[in-house]
Amino acid sequence: IPSGPLQITFPLLMSVGTAVIGSLQFGYNTGVINAPQKIIENFINETYRDRYQEPISESFLTAIWSISVSIFSVGGIFGSFSVGFFVNRLGRRNSMLIANILAFIAAALMGFSKMASSWEMLIIGRFVVGLYSGLSTGFVPMYVGEVSPTALRGALGTLHQLGIVIGILIAQIFGLEMIMGNAEFWPLLLGFLFIPSVIQSILLPLCPESPRFLLINKNEENKAKTVLKKLRGATDVSSDMQEMKEESRQMMREKKVTILELFRSPLYRQPIIIAIILQLSQQLSGINAVFYYSTRIFEKARVPQPVYATIGAGVVNTAFTVVSLFVVERAGRRTLHLLGLMGMAVSAVLMTIALALLEKLEWMSYLSIVAIFAFVAFFEMGPGPIPWFIVAELFSQGPRPSAIAVAGFSNWTANFIVALSFQYIERVCGPYVFVIFTILLLFFFIFTYFKVPETRGRTFDDIAAGFRQTAGGGAEKHSPEELNSLGADSQL
Repeated sequence: IPSGPLQITFPLLMSVGTAVIGSLQFGYNTGVINAPQKIIENFINETYRDRYQEPISESFLTAIWSISVSIFSVGGIFGSFSVGFFVNRLGRRNSMLIANILAFIAAALMGFSKMASSWEMLIIGRFVVGLYSGLSTGFVPMYVGEVSPTALRGALGTLHQLGIVIGILIAQIFGLEMIMGNAEFWPLLLGFLFIPSVIQSILLPLCPESPRFLLINKNEENKAKTVLKKLRGATDVSSDMQEMKEESRQMMREKKVTILELFRSPLYRQPIIIAIILQLSQQLSGINAVFYYSTRIFEKARVPQPVYATIGAGVVNTAFTVVSLFVVERAGRRTLHLLGLMGMAVSAVLMTIALALLEKLEWMSYLSIVAIFAFVAFFEMGPGPIPWFIVAELFSQGPRPSAIAVAGFSNWTANFIVALSFQYIERVCGPYVFVIFTILLLFFFIFTYFKVPETRGRTFDDIAAGFRQTAGGGAEKHSPEELNSLGADSQL
């Protein structure tokens, strides 16, 4: 392979590809619970009848089902908050390896829940796989960001989201009644995550540790250099080493940052608020409402075979993540995020109109499908992939683990709120439920426009310098153009 600054090498692809199996697991477990809802509810009902010799009440069944869906996010909250604890002690790669133990436990609990006639095992399994997914949403973007060359960081960072959407799509296809979405095979459907975990556990030991971790956390310069040469396919990695050493020097000055310090220090306050709001813009955009309950929405819109429409949304989801992968380094993070938020707001308005006029106009069901597909497509242009990897870009090595933990916590908490409350809010608001999301999307659009800097093609240190400039009120000299691109005019 010829050496060059933008060389995509086999070790780089292998490392990123293996890491992204964790993202695929997260996506799979997000989407897997949608299709077999009625079948699992029947299982809960039958188990209850066998235990107590009477049928389960409607409200208790709804409660157990809501907990089964949303406990995944509770696990995610705990998992994402533990990211810093693991990555700084064990390294990025070994943390991903150890997390697979949780996936194996979850697969066993959910896979044998029917045999054991226990919905409690199902709920505990969902919680454990949530823990695993929460850890993965921290480990994967961090590892991918740290092994990627600066010029490819955005494109490779998008692979985390691509892994998620492919996972959702696989879950939707496997969830078809003729495959595993039936009374006989649903435990296999939920326990399937065992297989990707086996594959990842075999491949991870063949991947290198993050060179940033080796140099900055372990102070193993030679090891870091060897890994970099392998990843870049080049003998000269001096510019990468220089960038990491500069970051290391910066760290000597800024020490490891706790979560409390992120909010106390004026240096980190602006980037952490940006990181949190970007995560909220992903979850409170309404995308999870569409994914958790898409089959129900399509049923309401009187779509024949709603499951296939849901799979269609999954295909659109995957296709537009691939589009984002190719344009993120050209168009820039900020531009794509803005485009995505505005497109989603327009789609949400169309969806509301379509669902509201469904009784009067038959063809509105087609508009609702188009609106949902557009909603999903615009989500994958920006709000889907960008919040995950931009957090790793907004912070240098010292505060990065804490910042990723806070961002992950915000993401999962919002995810939990949507998963738990959407069914109830939808009952109250009916077709106007997406008006709430439209208002939120417009707020996120305005915030992004005024507060979020562009990070494309810039080193971690350069981005951090922009925020230092803002916090310090001009400690370093920059031209007005540079200040503008650094977002230094935005004082939070």
